[in-house]
Amino acid sequence: MASIDLDTVLDKAWADKRLPEILAAPVAALKGVSDRDGELLQEAFGVRTVADLAELKYARWAQALAALEAAK
Repeated sequence: MASIDLDTVLDKAWADKRLPEILAAPVAALKGVSDRDGELLQEAFGVRTVADLAELKYARWAQALAALEAAK
């Protein structure tokens, strides 16, 4: 099972929330993502929540390409 330090990836206001709440949260719940960044993601890609961002095909494609390079 994978694990992640939530304090590292989440804004302090979200660090004590349960995973379903985090996934339903606006992308600004992620550390380093501003409300404006969230607005731009919504305008450009329709991303409103952390779960939407995780499902964004462009992010998945980029991760797959990076994994291919790392596997060389």
